[in-house]
Amino acid sequence: MSILVLNCGSSSLRFRLTGDGERRLASGMVERIGGQALVRVRAGDGEPERRVTPLRDHRAAIDHVLRWLLGSEAGGGALGDAGAIAAVGHRVVHGGERFREPVIIDRDVLDGIEECVELAPLHNPANLAGIRAATSLLGDALPQVAVFDTAFHATMPEASYVYAIPYQYYRRHRVRRYGFHGSSHAWLAERYAELSGVAHDEVNVITLHLGNGCSACAIRGGRSFATSMGFTPLAGLVMGTRSGDVDPSLVEFLMLKEGLQVHDLDALLNRHSGLLGISGLTGDMRELLAEEAEHHDRRVRLAIDVFCRRIVHYVGGYFAEMGGADALVFSGGIGENAPEIRRRVCDVLAALGVELDPARNAEPGGDGPLADGGRLRPWLIATDEERLIARETARVVAERAVSGHAERAR
Repeated sequence: MSILVLNCGSSSLRFRLTGDGERRLASGMVERIGGQALVRVRAGDGEPERRVTPLRDHRAAIDHVLRWLLGSEAGGGALGDAGAIAAVGHRVVHGGERFREPVIIDRDVLDGIEECVELAPLHNPANLAGIRAATSLLGDALPQVAVFDTAFHATMPEASYVYAIPYQYYRRHRVRRYGFHGSSHAWLAERYAELSGVAHDEVNVITLHLGNGCSACAIRGGRSFATSMGFTPLAGLVMGTRSGDVDPSLVEFLMLKEGLQVHDLDALLNRHSGLLGISGLTGDMRELLAEEAEHHDRRVRLAIDVFCRRIVHYVGGYFAEMGGADALVFSGGIGENAPEIRRRVCDVLAALGVELDPARNAEPGGDGPLADGGRLRPWLIATDEERLIARETARVVAERAVSGHAERAR
């Protein structure tokens, strides 16, 4: 079974084609959709290809990808023709309270995703564009599955997601903590269970998805118990350009002092804050660590310190709320590739029984623990959201087939 995974952003498309056994047949990314798009594609483990081509919208981008898959040696060999794609899995950012698990996409599901646009105005429209483009190009008969970023966090208890504001706003407008990066945190829980030999319903870990966007998740009994992102992805940890948690009254104060409008504040907190805002240089942790090592810039060091301190704050809180955890899992671009950040976080968390092996941390040998012991053992696991989406898509399609056979047998 070949599964095509599509992850559509407002002006981007990330894709992966997986084969039987979840083998990666092809992958790539299209950026700057709507103009001269930058296309990067890779067949299997071959050399990446790069090109620039005009692509006016998501339909044109997906059509370009399908043509490449059919024409490339690895892609063509795997597909044969478009009918060889058994299903398409779509990452959908927001499912609200309605979608608590992956679902086969039909008209009712499309309407439900549309209803969630006001909760994710930058993301859900792009996700819908990808679904409609795939339907147009591949036909109505091909099953498509929506895998929601928010669904993994649907298991949070009410005390983890209700805000301490008048309760009628939750009843009227569903204002609450939803959480994001769900596919990543779900993958980390599954992968930890596979590697540790622990049953999935006995997984008690704290996962850290650290990249340009960052979130922490307390996973108890294999389910999301609490997460740092909130009503939007702005809340929680310090990120590349997002502020994370701030005093809400700061918004009114800055509007009055600086003469800013609501859209100005939104841009300030989402695109000009975080590591970029504190350092004044960049939101890229690689550049900040290099700058700190070479020039010992005070604001660069401050940005890194604030970043690490916020992580410690959430990990400590989750550890207490969960009544302890077995592992602290680092993942994401920063979590996987910045041993210095892992070291700084673990040094402070020594009070919780975190013991980091310096040699393993400096030269990690793939997914696995970064220490032999300790009460809260640090782990490194590479996130793989596309693989999780492919796995969920295959599962949902197979379950529908079984259900259909049973229905016809009655």
